[in-house]
Amino acid sequence: MKGFAALFNAVDQTTKTSLKTKALADYFRTAPDDDKLWCIALFTGRRPKRAVTTTQLREWAAEQAGIPLWLLEESYPIVGDLAETIALILPPAREDTDLPLAHWIDTLRALTPLDVPDKKAHILAAWDQLDATERFLFNKLITGGFRIGVSQKLITRALAQATGQDEPVIAHKLMGGWTPETTSYRALIEADDPAADQSRPYPFYLAYQLDAPPEDLGAPDDWQAEWKWDGIRGQLILRGGDHHVWSRGEELMTDRFPEFSRALDYLPAGTVFDGEIIAWDGDAPLPFNTLQARIGRKTVPKKLLKDAPVILLAYDLLEHEGEDIRDLPLRDRRARLDALCADLPKDAPLRASPVLPFKDWDTLAKTRATARDNRAEGLMLKHLGSPYLSGRKKGDWWKWKLDPLTIDAVMIYAQQGHGRRANLFTDFTFAVWKGNDLVPFTKAYSGLTDKEFNDITRWVRKNTLQRFGPVRQVRPEHVFEIAFEGIHKSPRHKSGVALRFPRMSRWRHDKPVQEANTFDDLQELLETYG
Repeated sequence: MKGFAALFNAVDQTTKTSLKTKALADYFRTAPDDDKLWCIALFTGRRPKRAVTTTQLREWAAEQAGIPLWLLEESYPIVGDLAETIALILPPAREDTDLPLAHWIDTLRALTPLDVPDKKAHILAAWDQLDATERFLFNKLITGGFRIGVSQKLITRALAQATGQDEPVIAHKLMGGWTPETTSYRALIEADDPAADQSRPYPFYLAYQLDAPPEDLGAPDDWQAEWKWDGIRGQLILRGGDHHVWSRGEELMTDRFPEFSRALDYLPAGTVFDGEIIAWDGDAPLPFNTLQARIGRKTVPKKLLKDAPVILLAYDLLEHEGEDIRDLPLRDRRARLDALCADLPKDAPLRASPVLPFKDWDTLAKTRATARDNRAEGLMLKHLGSPYLSGRKKGDWWKWKLDPLTIDAVMIYAQQGHGRRANLFTDFTFAVWKGNDLVPFTKAYSGLTDKEFNDITRWVRKNTLQRFGPVRQVRPEHVFEIAFEGIHKSPRHKSGVALRFPRMSRWRHDKPVQEANTFDDLQELLETYG
């Protein structure tokens, strides 16, 4: 555990990517294999299941520290992290051990079947063997909130340096549904067995937002344009007589979309598609909120299958006849994709996303302006000579999104943030006018500068009307421009509407509260874009 704590300190105390990568690579060269595997798992979101509640941890930590529980509760918002708060208040450990990271994770995994007194005994014994940093990390493992400034891209780069393998090879190995319980470090990283996991997806290629004029990209003939669909980015994998569906967030979603099982009836094994999962009415996309009803479902009832059928609009082919073809130029991959999809029946769960013809950038700009009419967020621009890369790269793939919708709203509630934002009010509820009343309709917590968050925090503390737990009702004096990507009906909200990706785009110091938008304005947007 001391080695893992030293790694954490090295990573946490620098903002330089090169130093973080070096620290990780050194760890992967020297740590025990089980610790290396768990380190990779933790930094890629594969944490052990939580076996103890945060309420129990609070109570046990306050008791062990000899302080009243209310004092711990008051300290938590100031520190901003429960794991760190507990680590700070505990008395010094009476033992000094150097058991490996894997030992402490096994300790936590063994807690699940125990009763509460036994769980408490094990947690107190662990605290009594760990120093402050080790306790902090142990507490992070307990609470399941292990986010410590290391991306999967950084892990990939460090493993490549430590093992001498190419980054794309490592990136592919880290994809899929593996856990430390189902593999070993050698099998995952060192073994050369590309068929080890038939369900494994490829790392997704991500685009940057195009902020410059498209003319800067050069000749239109070198580019392919297609709609930027408003759905779920996913890969459909057909291998070994089975199919698998993965989201961009590396979530296996096969059971949520049983329609794709029929792809095996029409398409050969050894095929991997990249595309957009969207709700489909047979001829055109349905609104995103139709699809949203299925996103959180582990099983899908027949009525939902009927009301929200889905297809994959495929826009790239990554594997063909069992061969990884990502290094081929887009024009060649697209030709193979179109050939595969050319004779698919209308009821097939997949079709090729259409390429949009254009002779010049002005023509394409006019097409882009109709994106919302086509249930799209804008356009994707892809260089025809581009390979399919891994992660977000500049140069070959761009998303040319429409400008967001906006509405001016009044802030009526505020709540403090978490982590480094724990001392600031960053989460706000906004309302529009309905007659003489302000009706709440959305929340937003991003979009302001650090200075603006500091300014609004000072104002909230001086202008609180009531408190409801962590939420403060404030004087309705400030108007913010709220930007969002879409709007749809929602019976779960008092206003009857819900926004897609709301954020604060401007603090409207120039606008009095009386001039904020109205409920009728919201309804007009709903009728136009919902």
